Amino acid sequence: MSDRYSAWSEHAAWWQEGFTDGADPEYEEQILPIVAESLAGYDRVLDIGCGEGQLSRRAAAVGARVVGLDPIPAQTLEATKRGGGPVYSQGDAAALPFADGAFDAAIACLVFEHLEDPDSALAEVARVLRVGGRFLFMLNHPLLQAPGSGWIDDHILGEQYWRVGAYLTESITNEQMEPGVILPFVHRPLSRYVNTMAENGLVLDRMLEPAPPAGFLSKAPEYAEASEFPRLLVLQALRI
Repeated sequence: MSDRYSAWSEHAAWWQEGFTDGADPEYEEQILPIVAESLAGYDRVLDIGCGEGQLSRRAAAVGARVVGLDPIPAQTLEATKRGGGPVYSQGDAAALPFADGAFDAAIACLVFEHLEDPDSALAEVARVLRVGGRFLFMLNHPLLQAPGSGWIDDHILGEQYWRVGAYLTESITNEQMEPGVILPFVHRPLSRYVNTMAENGLVLDRMLEPAPPAGFLSKAPEYAEASEFPRLLVLQALRI
């Protein structure tokens, strides 16, 4: 396995325990419903960076035939164990092991923030989608979740505001998610993604910026005053 995935392999169980099977309100209340609504009516679906398969299972539950792909063996093994209809394969987003036009829709949820080569990965998404196919692309909001962004309580000025970090600078940071869990994140401005999509025939037709869901806010009271700032950005594109 490539060294770039070593941290994700080491902390696969941490992800499975803390963010799946109902443990994470952002997935339960926001991401999974968006997946179900956006992919209803699509038959052959590819879930890129599927992890332990929770998005794959939700897509299968609305009638799709789903293939989940992830580079981490511990994730695809757990996904297979949990079942639910999809089939799983180990592989890399920048070299998808599928034929041209093999899928009607593709999902990539909170995945591209961890890829070194987004250009190749987006080109691969376009290649494996049929003309007219759907790409559901979810990111940590590049503007409002840029490195250094966050809620500021300025006691000197008596103001509270959301600070935006170095948005235009592409950067890789190692973030401590909790004690002992450090994971790499790549920040890129939104234009990098949208322009690369367009160059590969993935044309944006809808964008969502949902507010943080109630379950998240109840677990993170420090975020309540910034509830008008979305954590998630959802791009829906069609393959032309």
